[in-house]
Amino acid sequence: MSTRSAHARSVAGALAALLAVGLAGSANAETDRIAIDYAYYNPVSLLLKEKGWLEEEFAAEDIDIAWVLSLGSNKALEFLRGGSVDFGSTAGGAALLGRANGNPINAVYIYSQPEWTALVTRPDTGIDSVDDLAGRRVAVTRGTDPHLFLLRALNEAGLSEDDLEVVLLQHPDGARALVQGSVDAWAGLDPHMAQVELENDAILFYRNTDFNSYGVLNVREDFAEENPELTERVLEVYERGRRYALENPDEVRDILIAATRLDEAVAERQLSERTLYPDPVIGEGHAVNWQAVGETLQEIGLIRPDADIAALVDDLIDSSYAERAVERQQAQR
Repeated sequence: MSTRSAHARSVAGALAALLAVGLAGSANAETDRIAIDYAYYNPVSLLLKEKGWLEEEFAAEDIDIAWVLSLGSNKALEFLRGGSVDFGSTAGGAALLGRANGNPINAVYIYSQPEWTALVTRPDTGIDSVDDLAGRRVAVTRGTDPHLFLLRALNEAGLSEDDLEVVLLQHPDGARALVQGSVDAWAGLDPHMAQVELENDAILFYRNTDFNSYGVLNVREDFAEENPELTERVLEVYERGRRYALENPDEVRDILIAATRLDEAVAERQLSERTLYPDPVIGEGHAVNWQAVGETLQEIGLIRPDADIAALVDDLIDSSYAERAVERQQAQR
């Protein structure tokens, strides 16, 4: 993301927000509902759903909050494209792929930095490395960070999906398929990955933190343009949740357990060992990460060869809302 572009977008966003306030709340005039997803891979979303802070924020304006469960980045992107949600939780790499495929979204907030994906197998398969996947049945959820992780791992090993027997399943079904023996490996995602690791002796045979992209909250571009003030306020509540998660990890763990019915040890593995809550404002480091994802996807043919990856990343990112939301949260502390 270029400095000039980021500055221009930030200024434009600030002017839009001021205009919305100056018009005496006109940004809210035709909005009586905000649809937002929650996901087991996004602990902050579970916390906000449990606490009801978004409902409190918009109660005075009679704006309802509709919660929609996303079982993977692919589902969140489908919901965003179809207008079922206004805000959706994905991995950064998945958001970039969605944008490249014409999904009109902006990545506006980092809700976590997880090591939430790895390649997983059972002890009896004889799989020890990515090379061993050739000719094997591998479960994956297409269009998600685990899928992109698998593609990058295969590319690094000189393989492709054509060398595997790919089985398309949503994340929970992929975990079950691995345990039941109907696939040999699985591109895993927490908390399901931690569960099969601890309860079924599954092996994370390939891990690479650099191939995990960040957890990103995306907004529909048209929603943000029409409702800049509401967008900023949603992120302000998200920032309240992120800070609370940092200060109250045991409570977040208990909320995850209640939502997923996981054992405490599984929730601890996901949250304590593999989840961080970094600075939520999207910056150069995130752009570099997603640029690398985009270049790999282009190399293997999932993004058209003439696409400008740097421009796609730049178009995806809008950090202006988060910058203002963080400032407002800090001012209240």
